[in-house]
Amino acid sequence: MADKSKLTTTSGAPVPSNQDSQTAGPRGPVLLQDYQLLEKLAHQNRERIPERTVHAKGWGAHGVLKITGDLSKYTKAKALQPGAETPMLARFSTVAGEAGAADHERDVRGFALKFYTEEGNWDLVGNNTPVFFVRDPYKFPDFIHTQKRHPRTNMRSPTAMWDFWSLSPESLHQVTILMSDRGLPQDPTRMNGYGSHTYSFWNDAGERYWVKFHFKTEQGHAHYTNAESEEIVGKTREGYQEALYGKIEDGNFPRWKMQVQIMPEMDAEKTSYNPFDLTKVWPHAEYPPIDVGYFELNRNPDNYFAEIENAAFSPSNIVPGISFSPDKMLQARIFSYADAHRHRLGTHYDQIPVNRPQCPVHHYNKDGAMNVMGGLQTGNPNAYYEPNSFGGPVEDKSAQEPPLKISGDADRYDHRTGHDDYSQVRDLFVKVLEADEKERLFANIAGTWGSVPEVICERQLAEFKKVHPDYEAGVRKAWEKVKADGGYKPNAAPITEDTPQTA
Repeated sequence: MADKSKLTTTSGAPVPSNQDSQTAGPRGPVLLQDYQLLEKLAHQNRERIPERTVHAKGWGAHGVLKITGDLSKYTKAKALQPGAETPMLARFSTVAGEAGAADHERDVRGFALKFYTEEGNWDLVGNNTPVFFVRDPYKFPDFIHTQKRHPRTNMRSPTAMWDFWSLSPESLHQVTILMSDRGLPQDPTRMNGYGSHTYSFWNDAGERYWVKFHFKTEQGHAHYTNAESEEIVGKTREGYQEALYGKIEDGNFPRWKMQVQIMPEMDAEKTSYNPFDLTKVWPHAEYPPIDVGYFELNRNPDNYFAEIENAAFSPSNIVPGISFSPDKMLQARIFSYADAHRHRLGTHYDQIPVNRPQCPVHHYNKDGAMNVMGGLQTGNPNAYYEPNSFGGPVEDKSAQEPPLKISGDADRYDHRTGHDDYSQVRDLFVKVLEADEKERLFANIAGTWGSVPEVICERQLAEFKKVHPDYEAGVRKAWEKVKADGGYKPNAAPITEDTPQTA
């Protein structure tokens, strides 16, 4: 039998005993000089890091992206050229729940992808829905507050959720998807993923194209009803983790087909809808999805904390050939995601192994928390500024993207008026949802109104009616059933007479 490795402290000193602390005799007090005990206790106190403000509960795995189509006309990104294979990491998550929340809750699911390309890390941070609740980042913190715990009761507040949604008509599209069957996938492998935002491609000729990313599950869609999910949560709170981990361990590697929608740059000025509005989709008839390839998840992490909890995804991580757009929400997330990681993980969070690029890295960022790569990334201790005469890294003009042809004046443009927040929701309701799906949609919505003040419910019903009279009538009928069954006990929180009509 091979000799076992010897236990040491974190500084490498051998540990003579891992069973007993040092005391002044068998009945005496513990000694402060027992540095091995102090180190062990101190590390235990620091085993938890701040959980993500949103997307705290997550599940992930490693895999590979394989490109089988040809996007060379649109982008110079090496990871998207025909035949390219790129190692990657995926993390799926719920939005509202804390780290200890149950997996099978009705919620939007995060769909975050990190591709370790030869040109640097490319992150695509999206959801399992193609749209979102708000179109302006100024409202994002307010929206998230409604999804978290009430400051007085420390409980989730359906009143806060529906109050915000009923005052924010742009949320109708996402609310309808969330309350439909698609709002409760059976496990992470049974749902689509979307980049959601509008991004852009650019090529060697200096041409820009707007792009939407889609990842279609090859396992087939499967969803639970509220009743089914409640039964599952009563047995396990880790159903998503069990499903994803178990399938990969068993060799049943899940796959998603990758597609893109492509829009020529100047088409953005011709569409009847704002193509940079996160509450809107691009009609497939106008911009058909193009098959690109697929990604497969084929390896579970060896250590969940190190590889999934420490994983940091940000839309600010792009590579030559891929860029941003005037999407307001995207513009804000370019900052907010990376800043969240700097707060949660440390200034140099991208030096943590799971976030570390798998290509050469050279920069002048120095000092600060988590700088574990041996100081400066310039190759010369004298090259700690730029420009310098000591062979430090220099700029690469080939990575300069073409200028935007779309421009405008700087102003705080009203995101609440002058928008059509109903047509696309109407198309979803009338043309996509089947009769039985609509009935479940109505019941799911009414089922959350057990404590919501009537004025808020009526306000939301008026918004549903603007989508389609049948939408309002169906929810109202389901709500009346909730009342008849004794399930309606509205919150006593006062509604002021000057309650705004729009958020």
